[in-house]
Order: sequence, then structure tokens, then C-alpha cells
Amino acid sequence: MSPLALYHATCSECSQLITTRYSTSFSMGIRVFHPRFRMPIYGIYGFVRFADEIVDTFHDYPEAELFARFVEDTYRAIDEGISLNPVLHSFQLVVHKYGIDRELIDAFLRSMETDLHQQAYDPAGYDEYIYGSAEVVGLMCLRVFCEGDNAMYEHLKTPARRLGAAFQKINFLRDIKSDFDERGRVYFPGVDFRRFSREDKVQIESDIKADFDAALVGIKQLPEGARFGVYLAYKYYTQLFAKIKSAPAQRIAEERFRVSDKRKVYLLFSSALRHSLNFL
Repeated sequence: MSPLALYHATCSECSQLITTRYSTSFSMGIRVFHPRFRMPIYGIYGFVRFADEIVDTFHDYPEAELFARFVEDTYRAIDEGISLNPVLHSFQLVVHKYGIDRELIDAFLRSMETDLHQQAYDPAGYDEYIYGSAEVVGLMCLRVFCEGDNAMYEHLKTPARRLGAAFQKINFLRDIKSDFDERGRVYFPGVDFRRFSREDKVQIESDIKADFDAALVGIKQLPEGARFGVYLAYKYYTQLFAKIKSAPAQRIAEERFRVSDKRKVYLLFSSALRHSLNFL
């Protein structure tokens, strides 16, 4: 291995470590991808994870300055094809190899920046935030899965966006208490956290179900090496969604729901069986 190839590999492994430390659910899905897809998806996740951490958790530091520097360093890494920041270096490798659109990166960074100063959303702002924070991440991953097949990419764009949207909306429901208590945020338009009602919850859940239904159609059409991993993430989130749906609105506003590790293992093996039998 050449010194430069060693640097590329080391930076990609840093993004892999970030993924495994921050998300057991996505790590589980990535591990069952074909090997050629794993490192690129780690590269995308490491990038979006660090951007999110700056705006969500670095409250004792100058978040706006740190984020502005992160944005500047991101574009410099892409333009120059190298970075001394391992996360940005591994991300720019993916951007160049798979032709990830600059518009997707711009939209993502705009949504992350919004978290620095905006605490409530109207319907248009909510849709824009969902697109930039989640749907474009699905599209970045889709670029990897399609490996240059633009016809496939265009065909699967809408389901990929709907899956990203469903994941994000469930995250919002799961974290509604911490988002409000720790950051003063309520993402859902017209929802007052202090009066979070059954009607609010049912409307949000209906929206999520429609996203999931549209997304599953696309998951079934993904390339063989990506399909099972994405389906596994889908199953994890639908399991989390089922737990949230079964709970009253008051509990959602008081506690954070999760899927147990034991249940995740069950989902892994049951999903593998369904995939092997082509029963997705």
C-alpha cells in the first residue's frame, strides 16, 4: 500500500469509528452491505454526524464559529481533493468518486446552520429542513449505491428522499423532549411541546407512515449489495415507530424510546431470512 493509499484508508477508518460509536442502528445496517459500499457510507455518515454534533452538543464552545470553520474546511477539502481533517478527507473521497452533487452538500449544511438560530418552523421551513438534514443524506447514499447509473438514481430518488424523511421525523418524535428542554427546539409546525396532544401525534404518525410506504417500494429495487442493509435500517426504524405509536402522547413528551440490543439482533436475523427468501 502506498503512503497516500494508507492515508486514505486511515481517514476512512476514522469515519467508520465515528459511525460505530454514535449509531449502533446504522452501523448494523452498514456491516451487511457489500464490502464495496461500506467505507463510502461510513464516509458520508462521519461527515453528517460531526456537522450535527457541532450544532447540537458543543454549547460550551463558539458553535457558530466552529460550524463556519467546518463549512469552509469542507469546501476546501472538496476543491483541493485533500484535507488534514480525517472526516472531511474521507468525505471528499466519496464526493469525487461517486459524483455527489454540490447542491446536496449545500442543502445539508444550510439545514445544520439553521439549528444554530432557529427554534420553530412553519410548514415550508419544516419541509426545507427535512430535505436538507435528511433527504439529501439518502440521496448521497443513493449515489454510492447506483455507482454511476444515472437512470437508476433518477428512478429511486423519490423513495430515497421519503426514507430519509421518515427516519428524521421519527428522530424528532423520539427526541421531542430533549430538543425542547436542551435546545428550545420544536421542529413540527404548529406543535406546542407544552400541549403536545394525541391529535398532534396521530397527524405526525400518518405522515411518517406515508413516507415509509413510499420508501419500501424503492428499497426493493436497490442493487443487491445495498438492499439488505437499507432494509435492515428500515426495519429498525419501523420497530421504533411501532413503539412510539403504541405510547400515549404524554409519554412521548416525557421519555426517549429506543429499541433494545436484543431486539436489534432479532431484527437482523429475521430480516436476513426475509431477504434470503425475497419476502421484503
